[in-house]
This record gives sequence, C-alpha cells and structure tokens, in this order.
Amino acid sequence: MTNHRTEYLGQLFETERDHLRAVAYRMLGSTAEAEDAVQETWLRLNRSDVRAIENLGGWLTTVVARVCLDVLRSRESRREASLDSQSTEPVAGSSRASDPEQEAILADSVGVALLVVLDTLTPPERLAFVMHDMFDVPFDEIASIIGRSPTAARQLASRARRRIRGANRVQRAELNRERKVVNAFLAALRAGDFEGLLAVLDPEVVFRADIPGAPAEVRGARDWAQGAVAFRQLAQSVQPALVNGSIGLVFAPRGRLLRVLTFEIVGEKIVGADVITNPERLRQLELSPLTE
Repeated sequence: MTNHRTEYLGQLFETERDHLRAVAYRMLGSTAEAEDAVQETWLRLNRSDVRAIENLGGWLTTVVARVCLDVLRSRESRREASLDSQSTEPVAGSSRASDPEQEAILADSVGVALLVVLDTLTPPERLAFVMHDMFDVPFDEIASIIGRSPTAARQLASRARRRIRGANRVQRAELNRERKVVNAFLAALRAGDFEGLLAVLDPEVVFRADIPGAPAEVRGARDWAQGAVAFRQLAQSVQPALVNGSIGLVFAPRGRLLRVLTFEIVGEKIVGADVITNPERLRQLELSPLTE
C-alpha cells in the first residue's frame, strides 16, 4: 500500500515539478538551492494527508515558497561569508553543486541584473514580489506564507517593484549614451580586443579597485588594457545593470553579487572606473535591471 501511495503521489508531483522549480529558482537564484527546495517540498507532500488537500498545485506552491523563505532567512546570517568561497564553492546548505551551463540558461531566462536586484531585497519583499508579480499568487495567500496581513504583503511587493523598476527614473537619452559606451567596452573586454578597449578608453583613464593584493589604482588606457585582456573568460559572465542610476557592470554568479564596475563617462570615452568587491560597499549600491 505504501509503495502504491508513493508512486501515486510521485505522479502527481511530477506534473507540478517544472512550476515548482521555476518558483524556487526565482526565489533563490540558484539551481542547486532550487532543486533542494523542490525536493524538500516532495518530502513534505509525502508526509501529508493528500485527502485533505483541495488544490494540490496551490498547496505545493505555498510549501515551496515557505521552504525558500527559510533558505533566504538563513542566507541573511551568512552575508559576511567570504566572497572567494561564494564564487568557487557550491551554495552553502545545498547538497549538490550546480551545473554552470544550466545555471547560465536559467539566469539568462530571468535576467542576471534582475537576480542581483532581487538579492538586495529582504526575504519577505522578495517573496511578495516573486509570488505576486511573477506567478500571480493573491496577496492573501502571500500573507499567510510570510505571517503578515494582505495589506502588508501588498506594500512589500510595491517596495520591491519600485527598486526593480528603478530604470524608469533615469533620463533615457543619457542612459542610451552610457549604454552604448559600456556595451562597446564590454564587447572588447569579452573578445580580448586590446585595440577595441583603447578605442573606448580615454588615454588618461584611471581605474580604481578595492581588490586585496591588486594595485589600488591603474592609470592610462594602455597599461590597464594590457592586463585586462587576460580576464576575457571572466568577462563572459559580466552583465550591464543600473548602478546608482548610471550604467555599470555586475559580476553575479548564481545571482550573488561579487563585483561591480562603475564608470565615469565623458562624451564617448570612459575617463574613470571603480571596481568594487568589498561586501559592505556592494550592499550600499542601488542596483536596478536595465529595460529596453
């Protein structure tokens, strides 16, 4: 009887697995953590009385959201973890390493910059926005998950939405000009194109970095570009985003912000740039995804 019950539940669960994985990935920004959350949801279903569940899809969505909320809250206590360990090790608390190719596909489908901004929200804000704006879950159901009133849940989603739509506050013409320059810079960096970098950098450009063990400042386009071409592989994972209202670049594997480049642009040239890796400085940045 137990085997038949498990087989029956498994069939029901498989019809919802893709949806649950999509919810969990948008909540957590990590394929490994998302898979673990889906697996925990299955375990909770297997321990439950299915006869008491009127809407299985809704019940599973609520459960996976609660599991993800617990993960997000525990993640808050790990915010001071080493950036090096975050960039080279599987996600803490996950039972498996993520597939880089699958991670990239999912990140592209959601938007790397959006994942970065979502990671700056509080766990309740992130849940409220993801569940309502991405999956049309009513606020009364969201309220039951986060333990607040429907009005409070609506306010949380609204705050998250304002952050995520911050691009609308930027002057469109200025944004397009900056974007053209930064896109040319990024294309040259990804290609290891020395001459392409020189074309977009002011000859007297100043690059500043807070990377331990690296020079705090490099002056001159040629000096910087000669070293930069060696990082073309890393640049493949860098994406444009709004940083404090201007176009910048973010490096955020699994949606975890590890590095940001901000630029000073005059005309069509980059005259200065800052490479930011310090966790405290990163948390103080206002980030928003770019819109077309």
